[in-house]
Amino acid sequence: MASVFRTGFLAAAAVTVFGAVTGRDRWQWAAKPLMMPLLAAEVARDPKLAATDRKVLLGSLAAATVGDVLLIDPDDDRRLIAGASSFALMQTGYATLWRRRGARPRAAVAAPRVGAWLGAAALMRAKAPTVALPLTAYGATLGTAAVLASDPELAPGARNIAGLNIPNSDPRSRLGVGALLFTLSDGLIVLRRIFARGSRSRRVSEGVILATYAGAQYLLADPRAHR
Repeated sequence: MASVFRTGFLAAAAVTVFGAVTGRDRWQWAAKPLMMPLLAAEVARDPKLAATDRKVLLGSLAAATVGDVLLIDPDDDRRLIAGASSFALMQTGYATLWRRRGARPRAAVAAPRVGAWLGAAALMRAKAPTVALPLTAYGATLGTAAVLASDPELAPGARNIAGLNIPNSDPRSRLGVGALLFTLSDGLIVLRRIFARGSRSRRVSEGVILATYAGAQYLLADPRAHR
């Protein structure tokens, strides 16, 4: 059963997605900055987390909060780049946590993610050169975290299919899916930036981006996965 803080996160995420899809910016400004602090409150109250892990996880969520606020206006390239920098700090924090738990990069897990990163980098260089370099650099931190999140060492009881841990009752087994959702969300940001032209398509795509992002953070910031 979800705690009051994680339930509050789901409510804030729903309002944020609805605000994006319907063009209600005030709803986003009210709800989106609450999402990560609600997850952080659950982390702060968990007595089973090691002190260092708690600090790293809270720092990662603080960086994500800054990124969330910056990306409320996703069509401003300066805010997009600054937001990517904040999320790079978050991804580095997550990767640090998983390395502390014994996760290491594996070729079978890394290969498809490296391919996706190179493809996205080439697409941005061709279609969005003004943001290509900083977003490609951010993509490297995203890819590193995603590779570690799917290391079978993190969830020894989970099946690993095509480089992805299959979720079971162990919260650690869901980290790979969380990282995959994060990758999907960020990939959609690139596609939206390059291809979405009409206001309706931009709103709908932003809603999908936010929904997949919220799902990712719900899984990645679960304190039970970091005990």
